[in-house]
Amino acid sequence: MDYRRHFGQAIARLRDERRYRVFADLERDASRFPHALWRPDGGASETAREVVIWCSNDYLAMGQHPDVIAALVEAGRKYGAGAGGTRNISGTNHPLVQLESELAGLHGKESALAFTSGWVSNLAAISTIAQLLPNCLIISDALNHNSMIEGVKRSGAEKLIFNHNDTDHLEDLLRRAGRERAKLVVFESLYSMDGDIAPVARIAELAQHYGAMTYVDEVHAVGMYGPHGGGICEREGVADQIDVIEGTLAKGFGTLGGYIAADEVIVDAVRSYAPSFIFTTALPPAVAAAAHAAVKRLKHSNAERERHQAQVALTKQALEAADIPVMRNPSHIVPVFVGDAELCKTASDMLLERHSIYIQPINYPTVARGTERLRITPTPAHTEAHVAALVDALSDVWQRLGLPRTARTGTLGQAAAE
Repeated sequence: MDYRRHFGQAIARLRDERRYRVFADLERDASRFPHALWRPDGGASETAREVVIWCSNDYLAMGQHPDVIAALVEAGRKYGAGAGGTRNISGTNHPLVQLESELAGLHGKESALAFTSGWVSNLAAISTIAQLLPNCLIISDALNHNSMIEGVKRSGAEKLIFNHNDTDHLEDLLRRAGRERAKLVVFESLYSMDGDIAPVARIAELAQHYGAMTYVDEVHAVGMYGPHGGGICEREGVADQIDVIEGTLAKGFGTLGGYIAADEVIVDAVRSYAPSFIFTTALPPAVAAAAHAAVKRLKHSNAERERHQAQVALTKQALEAADIPVMRNPSHIVPVFVGDAELCKTASDMLLERHSIYIQPINYPTVARGTERLRITPTPAHTEAHVAALVDALSDVWQRLGLPRTARTGTLGQAAAE
């Protein structure tokens, strides 16, 4: 068999559908974020150009914060670069223990457990919890993230899908399942491609009424919302009514890793049974120390959140005033509708090459075909001048490509949002 031919054909299909992903070689400048050096030709210095990043998941620019960088450097010098092993084999370093304690406190839970990424934490926790519950039924939102879907699949449990954010449909499924059956309701607090927010209080109420556990993914909300950065559940005052809160350290907190926070017995069960936790090398001490510094800072400071929300509002207002089709939502996500995969990629390329603005195209399977978009994420580091340049650049691209000026509401395709 010609194995290489099959791989080549698979890649060719992606190219034909304009879904082949090209990684931009970016050299960020921590002292000048969101500015970065783009190296388009294999890193050659003579072709490097300065660009402005408008699509980073480092929403609050905490990855550039002096306190976070100082904690990273100090811990690296003190403890070395790596973790040295799995959590069971010498990898449970003291900064990691401190981080988990801080995360438990952030969400008002008894315990927390850190993973190497938010994707892994969802896969590990959802699958393990459902496997340990007898005859568990998972009831999952239709637009849940790929990592949650994979966790549901890995569990082997029966699953039902409720229409996105539709609490009437959720209640119907809960009622049909019966109060006595073990049930796990799995949903996100903030959906990252459309930017809409779940009715977390109503979901928690229904789950309690029908005897279900709740598992919420807060990865796009932790650090960002609530008086201490505990996410949408903290903001809505229902964190104590949610059984398991999952989050990331790689977005609002600007570092790396994922985690769950819950009652001690739930966390201990996941710690003791999840293969993707047991057999994975632990987060290095320097990364844990940096994440701890970010969580601690955002627990006691609203300045970053306030500045961020101001820049989000400014960006949305400026784009709408320029007749750029922003898909409206109540969150910090700024999706701009394109509606065509090839045009979306072309628009992204033009922004980078003509205007030195970096925004990745969002195409299928991250979103459904026909709802392709540019996903803009303002940060506290973006200035009014940055916003003005962005508006001018998008206006130029929209005119040159004849792109639509009306935003249609989009829905995710394969629920693989990044």
